[in-house]
Amino acid sequence: MDLKYEEMLNEAYKQLPSEVFRRERLEVPRASSVKFGSRTFLNNFKDICDALNRDPAHVLRYLSKEMATSGAIEGSRAVFQGRFESEDFDRLVKRYMDEFVTCPICRRPDTKIIKEKRLNFLVCEACGARSPVRRI
Repeated sequence: MDLKYEEMLNEAYKQLPSEVFRRERLEVPRASSVKFGSRTFLNNFKDICDALNRDPAHVLRYLSKEMATSGAIEGSRAVFQGRFESEDFDRLVKRYMDEFVTCPICRRPDTKIIKEKRLNFLVCEACGARSPVRRI
């Protein structure tokens, strides 16, 4: 045991896998919406849900409630009653990420929502934290 602490620490770091040190950011595509009459079509809704790793019905319920309108899923896009800008969708998706995707402890997006009895929990797969989240 003639190694110093720093040398032992460096040896331990060398034995760790490289993915431990990699920091990946969650890249969510910007909203692509089209207004047609009194309805707004969010064309890349499925892509946004896939990037967030969330159920499209959950995301649709959140967006509909926050915009105080009705919404439906048609294939890979969402349809909302009313005229909304793409910036509105971007802002709401960011708020959804902060509340239902990002871990409040380690700030990583590697989470999933688990329902136990009547409560929903945000379970982080990176650090193992469990945080309660509100129902939509």
